[in-house]
Amino acid sequence: MRRSRSAVTQNLETPRRMIDSDPLALDAAHLEEVLEHVNVPSYHIDPSGVVRWLNAAARNLVGDVRGSQFTSVVAPEDTRRARELFARKVVGSATVTDAVVQVVAEDGERVAVEVSSVPIYHGDHLIGVFGQVSDLIEEPHAHPEFHLTPRQTEVLALLERGRTTKQIAEELHLSVETVRNHVRRLLRTMGAHSRLEAVAMAHEAV
Repeated sequence: MRRSRSAVTQNLETPRRMIDSDPLALDAAHLEEVLEHVNVPSYHIDPSGVVRWLNAAARNLVGDVRGSQFTSVVAPEDTRRARELFARKVVGSATVTDAVVQVVAEDGERVAVEVSSVPIYHGDHLIGVFGQVSDLIEEPHAHPEFHLTPRQTEVLALLERGRTTKQIAEELHLSVETVRNHVRRLLRTMGAHSRLEAVAMAHEAV
């Protein structure tokens, strides 16, 4: 029995002139089939935040969560930030976002992933967000010995991943000056004189 096309390909149209001019052009009907077999977790979320489609790699990671809110697979401490990033694409204030979040795998284990996602449109109408997991990364360890605030913990984790001030600001949806203030307080709390020293201290504490 032929599987029906998902919301992704039902709403994406390839201009007929493209198909006519290039017989090898990849139309939307075949795009889903290709993505299904790509060994990179990929997904489509509708504008209300409901997961409408996942490929096999994504299902292997978090299970078949179609019909559920995307936040159902996001670790609780990353839910607020994940919603903020999603909202930025839905309202049109961001054309692409790249962020590291922790997801809850099908076996209950937490996995840190770097996700790149973009809004998708049918004409001028937003039909959701398409994203892919660009990397599975080793999650920085918690550092209770430093007595950091939750925000300082987030900032330190991003510094450990090599993020710049601007990248941290974009990922946490904060102003650059606010991030600088968080970094200053972080360094003062840790007794570090530079970001590099703070990262080195964090690694030594593991």
